[in-house]
Amino acid sequence: MEEQDWAGVVAAATRAPSIHNTQPWRFVARDDRVELHLDAARALPVLDPTGRQQVISCGIALEFAVVALAAAGWGAETELLPDGTGALGVIRLTGPVPADDEARALAAAIDRRHTVRTPFAARAVPAELLDRLQAETGRFGTWLKPITRSEEEVATVFLISRAEEMEQGDPAYLAELESWLRTDPAAEDGVPVGAVPEGDPHERASNWLIRDFVAGQREPHAFRAAGDPDAPPPEVERPAVVLMGTEGDDREAWLQSGRALARVLLRVTDAGLVASPLTQALDWPATRTRMQSRLSLVGYPQMLLRLGYPPDRADGPAPVVSGRRPVADVLRFEPAG
Repeated sequence: MEEQDWAGVVAAATRAPSIHNTQPWRFVARDDRVELHLDAARALPVLDPTGRQQVISCGIALEFAVVALAAAGWGAETELLPDGTGALGVIRLTGPVPADDEARALAAAIDRRHTVRTPFAARAVPAELLDRLQAETGRFGTWLKPITRSEEEVATVFLISRAEEMEQGDPAYLAELESWLRTDPAAEDGVPVGAVPEGDPHERASNWLIRDFVAGQREPHAFRAAGDPDAPPPEVERPAVVLMGTEGDDREAWLQSGRALARVLLRVTDAGLVASPLTQALDWPATRTRMQSRLSLVGYPQMLLRLGYPPDRADGPAPVVSGRRPVADVLRFEPAG
């Protein structure tokens, strides 16, 4: 492939979501392959000291590149953590292949996908879609568990709320979070203020607490007791919430969960749904371990995701889409020889 062809593939790859939109990746392309490397300069030492969530983000980008290649008529094979390269993954071309309708549909979903943090429409996620997502993630050695039982929901909601409380009480976390919040709508990275719903997330009609990106700018909040059996049940949003995890908990497992997540996000987008992460309880080792225990998980939780239909556009403005770094800043091309 020519340099301009790889630039198109990498442009699709960089549409991947990443923790705080840090875009922690670098690409090196040659005629017949592209390598993906972790950009350590974009680390989150407070929120993500092991790099787990950033490696997951890179796994999503890797799979977006595979999807883009398939839609462009290229077969490819992916190797994770190839020896002697320092790369997280390498995609090698195996030759031209006919692009089918499914490949084109998934590739078209790359540009349409975006994180929606506002409440979803009151419409149930089809069970057959969740079944398909479970089958798809299994191809990457990753499991997907819908949170459907009431005791699982109560436990998960409590752990999210507890983790959010711990994070909002940590000045270093708040400083790091604020450093990735962007007021310039033309910013190339970080989370744009316009993409963050107005109002305190604790006051929205939902059991599921989204991350508060402006927590450090609010008055101290008295956290509600999530899951309190004596509290009257509020009228709440009821999205589908799914937990994704892996048998292991190393870089290969993180990459595989990212690749599986990429497929989930594109399938969801193609079906007309949207998603947003609920990862606070997975940020902290203590709450992540408690989730393993409370939900009797076999393996390690890697991603908690909220799925649903988008709100009616008539109820508000169009969603704000996070910026992306120019391809020239993240791609280096090395000619053969």
